[in-house]
Amino acid sequence: MSDLDIKNKPEDQLVERALCVGLNLTSRVMRGSDISIEESMAELKELVKAAGAEFVGELIQNKDKVDTATYLGSGKIEEIKIYAESLDATMIVFNDELSGAQIRNIEDIIGKKIIDRTTLILDIFAQRALSREGKLQVELAQLKYRLPRLYGMGGQMSRTGAGIGTRGPGEQKLEKDKRHILNRAAAIRKELKEVVKHREIQRSQRQKNKIPIVALVGYTNAGKSTLLNELIKTHPDYEAEKGVFVKDMLFATLDVTLRRALLPNKREFLLVDTVGFVSKLPHDLIEAFKSTLEEVNYADLILHVIDATNESSDIQKHTTDSVLKDLGADEKATITVYNKIDRLNLDIYPKSQEDLVYVSAKQGINLDKLVKLIEKKLTEDSYEVNLLLPYDKGQIFSYLSDKYPIDKFEYTDEGIDLLVSLDEVDFDIYKEYIKTK
Repeated sequence: MSDLDIKNKPEDQLVERALCVGLNLTSRVMRGSDISIEESMAELKELVKAAGAEFVGELIQNKDKVDTATYLGSGKIEEIKIYAESLDATMIVFNDELSGAQIRNIEDIIGKKIIDRTTLILDIFAQRALSREGKLQVELAQLKYRLPRLYGMGGQMSRTGAGIGTRGPGEQKLEKDKRHILNRAAAIRKELKEVVKHREIQRSQRQKNKIPIVALVGYTNAGKSTLLNELIKTHPDYEAEKGVFVKDMLFATLDVTLRRALLPNKREFLLVDTVGFVSKLPHDLIEAFKSTLEEVNYADLILHVIDATNESSDIQKHTTDSVLKDLGADEKATITVYNKIDRLNLDIYPKSQEDLVYVSAKQGINLDKLVKLIEKKLTEDSYEVNLLLPYDKGQIFSYLSDKYPIDKFEYTDEGIDLLVSLDEVDFDIYKEYIKTK
């Protein structure tokens, strides 16, 4: 694109130039679950790119405490102003959540758009949400974030232009009063209840069909969607299933996706691709998406997908585990999947273990081992048996048909001949009907 093209491009289509700013609290004692300032800033850089902006530089201040007025020291804010002008930055992105007063004070000094990490993530979600439910959830999170900042974010609240941080609820409406925000939030919650009710009906139907559900969870950009797209190729109706959008960026997919796949024993199962996690994920966003994330609670098995190439993989695993615990899904049967091992340049790949497997979804490495492990996990508490039920035991057949998928059955002279997988309790009850050759 030529300089002339850029100059003539509409303002709302210009790529914003972002200077990233971070605070390294020297008074904080680092814990094993803490991400370093360098890692956090690297993540912020990727978030900036995911939002559609250009990363032009970064500044980090080491300080023992946060400045309540300007977050960083006033001297550092002046330094940021000079540095931003030299880089021709159009906005400053702070690595932590700022108060409305802090945003206003910093903006007054620097004279440029000020965005915090929370606003950036919310903006990305606003761009990526495709379903009605996803859009409502993002808007609700944005409203909850902006409400306490209504009277602090003077410059931003009056800005009606486009760009990062301005998506979602209209700024002019937000200026009117907080009652409008509260009313809109209440309306969204009401509509979301109806959406949730509809999804519960769909979930109930899936449970009635007794199709096992496998949920993919993990950090954003760990390769969950790529893995799902490969696993659904096992299904005979693969072409009808359609893959999900894949791109090497944070939060490439946002809405929950369900697709069918097939186990080696020819039994069907459902794959659920959930929204990815990231460090410092806004609490309001987790709350707004809780009904969607709770799909994990109804899964029979969780695939925790981790980027094996990321140096912070242990911390990322801890972040995901924490969210699963908050959702009450930390006790679910889980397979840990280390993805992207093709990028490690190893002569010998690590050996898979009982609940852990190393794969490359993109290159298809060890996917057969993963599928076999999924099958084992979904069937380890069941007993596949061939039963012969006398015709006067029709109520048993009805009970088993309601509770389990019947793999096959036929009416014979002796009775109903069926193949079914039972749990331990029912196996003990009905083992007398096991067919003998």
